[in-house]
Parts: sequence; structure tokens; C-alpha cells
Amino acid sequence: MKKTHIHLLCGAVLAGLLAGCGGMTSLLHSGDHNLMYAKALEFYEAGKWSRASTLFENIEHIYDGSPREDSIAFFNARCKYKSREWDAAAELLDRFRRKFGRSGFIEDAEGMYAMCFYYLSPGPTRDQTMTVRARTAIHEFTSRYPASDRTEDFRKIDDELLHRLHDKAYTNAYTYYKTGRYKSAIVALRNALKQYPESSHREQIMYLTVVSGFRLADNSVQSKQTDRFLSMLDSYYSFIEEYPESEHRRELDRMAQRAKDYLDKNNKEKTE
Repeated sequence: MKKTHIHLLCGAVLAGLLAGCGGMTSLLHSGDHNLMYAKALEFYEAGKWSRASTLFENIEHIYDGSPREDSIAFFNARCKYKSREWDAAAELLDRFRRKFGRSGFIEDAEGMYAMCFYYLSPGPTRDQTMTVRARTAIHEFTSRYPASDRTEDFRKIDDELLHRLHDKAYTNAYTYYKTGRYKSAIVALRNALKQYPESSHREQIMYLTVVSGFRLADNSVQSKQTDRFLSMLDSYYSFIEEYPESEHRRELDRMAQRAKDYLDKNNKEKTE
């Protein structure tokens, strides 16, 4: 009895699917554009994004220049967005905002466009091109629509993305430090602070700059040690001026003293 019930249920589901597919195929080949538009709206309102998008794409060219042109373009882009097809949605939304700048849908389109790049933005260990694009789109949106309901949420998202960029810059520099490539680490650490002076990793970056400078100098050939210890001490003084109570202070004080001892000894040898 149970098996019969299951077979009947599966058969009904399969028949429904086939009927649905057949109905879509017939609709697409019907040539009735008004019916296709009406069904597309019906699917759209029901949240059947893939079916709605298929129909919108098939009739979009028919309504070029008509009052429905912008709504069809927007609805199709939103279908892609709701289906989480972020790349496709971003492309359609970008096209929409360039073509329909005065549309009643423009604010929603600009907002979704920015969010596409937010969703495409990866973690801090990967390339951050999409993160930068997301921040650019968010800044454009908040500048154009300062009174929008989305503005406050976008500011929070922008902060999140900025911290992601901080993490990326720090992670890149730390990789050089961790692998003992101190010269490259110093360059990357300084670039990280130059690019993001307000970095949430600022203290750690400045600390690693001093440590990298000390280790680079300590392991250098004698002819380069003086200049490198002097550079390390510059970084040290900058650090203690900004973070006099840092937990790293004692460690860096010891390194600074060793650097001064070397420089004093080297100066005495030169004068003798």
C-alpha cells in the first residue's frame, strides 16, 4: 500500500514537472508577447526567479523603447540577483543604471549593484578586487542617496569591507615576515600603513616593522648593518612615541639597545 502511494506521488510530481516544462516551451513558442509578459510577472511575484527571467529575456527586445522597457530590464536583473547569480546580476544592473538613469527603479538597481560586489567579495587571504569595487559602488550610492533607508546599512557594510582590506594588507606583509623575508616584509608593512593609516592592525604592523628591521640588520653583511640598524631605530622611536605602554615595549627596548651597542662599538672602531 505504501509503495503504491509513493509511486503515485512520484508520478504526479513528475507529471507536474513535465507539464510545467511543456507549458514553458509552448509559451516561449507562442509568439504571444503580452501573455509571456503577464506570465513573467506572475512567476516574478511568486518568487519563481528562473522562469520569470527566462520569459523576461525572451521578450526584452520586443519592448525596446516602450514604457515597459525599464521595468522588464529591472525585473530580469532582480531575478538574477534573487537567484544569487551575482556576476550576471551585476552586469545587468550596470547596464540598467547606465541606460535608465531616470527610472523609478534606479535607486533599487544601484543598491543591488553594490550588494552584488559585496557578495562576490572573498575572504582576506584572496584577491580583493571585488571588495574595492563593492566599496566604490557603496560610496557612489550613499553619495547619490544620502537619505535612503539603505544608507546606514551600507555604512556598516563599508566598515566591514574596509577591515577586510586591512586584514589583506596585514596578511600579505605578515607572510613575508613569517618566512624570514625581512626586507620584503618591511616594504609590505610600510605600504600597508601608507595605504591604510587607520588600520585595525596598526600597532602590530609597526611592531613587526621594528622586529623585521632588527633581524634584517642583525643578519646583514657588516657593510650594510649601520644603515639598517639606524633605519630600525627610526621605526623603534616612531613605535614608542605612538604606543609607549605597548606590551611589546620591553622586547623592542632590548632590540634597540642591541642596535645602539652595535653602532657605538662601530663608531669607536672607526675613530681608533
